Amino acid sequence: MSLAELESAILVPEPVDGELDGELSQPKTVLSKMQAKLAPEIRPWIQFINVNSFGKPDSLPRWSKRLVKNIDHFQSNYVFVFIGLFVYCLLTSPLLLIAMAALAGGCHILKLRQAEKKLVLAGREVPLAQQYAGVAMLSIPLFLIVGASSALFWVIGASFFVIMLHASFFKHEALAGTEEEAELFEVTMDPI
Repeated sequence: MSLAELESAILVPEPVDGELDGELSQPKTVLSKMQAKLAPEIRPWIQFINVNSFGKPDSLPRWSKRLVKNIDHFQSNYVFVFIGLFVYCLLTSPLLLIAMAALAGGCHILKLRQAEKKLVLAGREVPLAQQYAGVAMLSIPLFLIVGASSALFWVIGASFFVIMLHASFFKHEALAGTEEEAELFEVTMDPI
């Protein structure tokens, strides 16, 4: 299945005849909406994983420049790397997945109950947000038992390692074309 077929399969039409902003709008896909909301400056994944653009830095100052420029240039891609590692950690930890489902189920039950009858304690109505906070507080021991803290630190550590590895070895010069063109874009400060 091609990308165009996949996008057309999940086509979600926008309001027509200016229901929201007075313009006739085009249908947008779920993927393009998600990309616009989560990461407006996401770089192409082909560019991100191009193996021809990797190499070791020549010196420590060039490594530090490369690190800063790559983190700045690919920051939206790195967010998706973090999300991908988080999802991987959830899928490979069944107890954590069950605990997340229990938390979501508890919140769903509260929402259904709130629609039927408002919760009143000591003569005051308890808002739904405070009920959600109570369920979250009560679920903390469950998350500690199933190992959520170790999963969290694993995701943070693995993300840091992968991001630093990519940012250290991806040649930002490859983005500008040649190394001479890349030096034209660099900002240098002259001593006074």
